[in-house]
Amino acid sequence: MPLPAWADSNDEDETGAEPSYQINDPFPDRPLQPTSVPDFGQPKAIFYNPYGLTDWLRRHGIGVLLDNTNEYAAAVTKPTRDVGDYRQGSSNAGQYALSLNMDWERIAHIKGFATHMVVTGRYGTPSNRMFGDWLNHSSEIYGGGGNVVVHLVMAYGEETLYGGRLSIAAGRMAELSDFVASPLFCTFQINAICGRPRAAADTGFASTFPAGVWGMRVRGRPLSQSYIQLGLYLTEEGMFSYSMNRTGFKFNSAYINGVRLPLELGWEPKLKGHLPGHYKIGAALTTASLSDIHEDQYGQPYVLTGMTQRQHRASYNTWVLMDQKFMTYRHDAEGKDTDSGLTALWGFLYNDKRVALRHWQVYGGLISRGTWASRPEDTIALAFSYTAISPGVQRTEELLRARGGVLPYRATGIQRHAIVMEANYGWHALRGVLMQPMVELFIRPNGQGNLKDAVLLGFKSHVEFL
Repeated sequence: MPLPAWADSNDEDETGAEPSYQINDPFPDRPLQPTSVPDFGQPKAIFYNPYGLTDWLRRHGIGVLLDNTNEYAAAVTKPTRDVGDYRQGSSNAGQYALSLNMDWERIAHIKGFATHMVVTGRYGTPSNRMFGDWLNHSSEIYGGGGNVVVHLVMAYGEETLYGGRLSIAAGRMAELSDFVASPLFCTFQINAICGRPRAAADTGFASTFPAGVWGMRVRGRPLSQSYIQLGLYLTEEGMFSYSMNRTGFKFNSAYINGVRLPLELGWEPKLKGHLPGHYKIGAALTTASLSDIHEDQYGQPYVLTGMTQRQHRASYNTWVLMDQKFMTYRHDAEGKDTDSGLTALWGFLYNDKRVALRHWQVYGGLISRGTWASRPEDTIALAFSYTAISPGVQRTEELLRARGGVLPYRATGIQRHAIVMEANYGWHALRGVLMQPMVELFIRPNGQGNLKDAVLLGFKSHVEFL
């Protein structure tokens, strides 16, 4: 039983998410020999089936995806004067990625078994740092790619049993490609949403693209419209740093310092029989040792006592995510154009306030696909995100500022809350090529009231080659 299609099929789906989420555009169009491995997704690529190569590979159990994402943003507003070394400017960040999926039932008659591997390379930097924001990056693509030609993100095996009702995966995996995830997030460029809602990875121990760790995930489908999944991921110190994990091929246990145990329940109904939705609730426990953001080992402000911060061997985060298509635009003569339509997404994430910078985050958005009959694949998208800073961070920064100390988290003022917004238009220039101009608004950059609001204009391109 293949996984249900998402609310929209589009070229915004990132190569890195493909192993975990099906795309509602199976490739090739002709049916292949039956297999108990769920179909590999295939975005709309420039080279649809060159010389029959993709068709031949698929018949023999091999799926290859190759894409490039490039994101540019420029500040329209000038940065705050006399606060930090800020300047008005622009920057560019990009990523190329290759995904290799292999159906070993076709290749070697191992029923239900498949392997997935993703490698990437990244370049550039986001422009939000130029005006002092480190909470919500203006580009989802930045850093973490190892500053090498090839960086290993994921390499794992997956066994599908009981007609798709049970899936077991293990190997080098990125937790947030399976949990707290949606292909709809990267309809946007802003890092507060794209990739995953930013609060989900607040402490730095939840593995997310492009960093993989040793882990396993079990997903069961007791009903056709529901699932339950749980995972176990070994947390690694410095998993995103160049010095400790530059290539992604460091497989030893030298930096393993705990585990992450996520659990997620999902319901995937179809309103009126054809309007898909996805509703998720989940939580994760982290056993890696984390420092209290305010208290020392005796419960007093560590800033005042000068003593070591209290260590927590268990912390948590929770989430509720939803997306729902509410209507379709019936542009075709028979009124069956169900790919187009209006989809809403929203969510709430809550973190352990003892150890997290981001206490909670709420986000929402609207995606209109095929608004005009002449542009059936173009999208108009709006999104906002509100992030509340943990009370302990605020108290610590207030005490440090009163004593003339250096504030944590690269702050130059007290961090309390922040809002970011984005509006974009996704223009599908041709098959496999997305051009997306956008505008972003940062209110209280870095959560600080002493920094001017910032407006950015930008442009995202996404090219799927295979």
